[in-house]
Amino acid sequence: MIKDNETIEEFLAQHAADVEDAVRKAAAQEIMPRWRRLADHEVDRKSGPHDLVTDADRQAELYLTEALSALLPGSVVVGEEAVHANPASYEGIRGEAPVWIIDPVDGTRQFVHGDTGFCTLVALALGGVVHASWTFAPVHEELATAVRGQGAFLDGVRLHAGSPDPGSDLRVATSHPDFTTDDQKRSLLGLWTDGVAPRSCGSAGLEYLAVARGESDATAFCWEAAWDHAAGLLLVEEAGGTHLTRAGEPFRITGGNDLPFTAARDEATARRVTGLLSAGV
Repeated sequence: MIKDNETIEEFLAQHAADVEDAVRKAAAQEIMPRWRRLADHEVDRKSGPHDLVTDADRQAELYLTEALSALLPGSVVVGEEAVHANPASYEGIRGEAPVWIIDPVDGTRQFVHGDTGFCTLVALALGGVVHASWTFAPVHEELATAVRGQGAFLDGVRLHAGSPDPGSDLRVATSHPDFTTDDQKRSLLGLWTDGVAPRSCGSAGLEYLAVARGESDATAFCWEAAWDHAAGLLLVEEAGGTHLTRAGEPFRITGGNDLPFTAARDEATARRVTGLLSAGV
């Protein structure tokens, strides 16, 4: 726990490995045994036909909520499924207590279809600032971690986002059309231009990891749900990248952002993408 005279950095120095252990166990016990074995009654719809939830989402979030709350007494948990059941619980992100931000299965559609493109996302934030993150792709046994000011790592190897190759098309993962408004679609149309290769995103967490490891150049996302973004944004930052909203400001997990926004390998790429997004309006 964070004691009266202990900082969040000191807490992480002692317990980051415990968080990693909890994330791995949640996946091993609640997610992977259900992958490619889901029965019809274990899959439900939330807001629409493409917004799915499974027993793996629910049970993994419950596991992580219990484990992480025990690690850090006095902390609160903002998890995707708990917020769906009680939207008021999202306000924990704006409170004064340390907050665990959890997406138990990021990429639920892929998970339901038996694809490999899903992950578990956990971030620890305080006062609207993300201090640490864990991105775990259980099929591939890949774990990406970041602690503010200490770098980003994939399975212990430091990540460097780098910069796009000069003259090459920018590889940009964008919000899926099924989840965008007409205004957002018009903004994203700015990316359909020479020198840019946009495509619809899969798991947001894995798209952020692709930027952090230099396999993709940028994202262009149109929604604010912190469980999709908190872990990945810190990962990109600590790998040397940056993130900007269309207003040219860093994305805030507490909300009120000018959307769409981007996370990119470097500042020049971020400004190029946000400029294109503004041009599309």
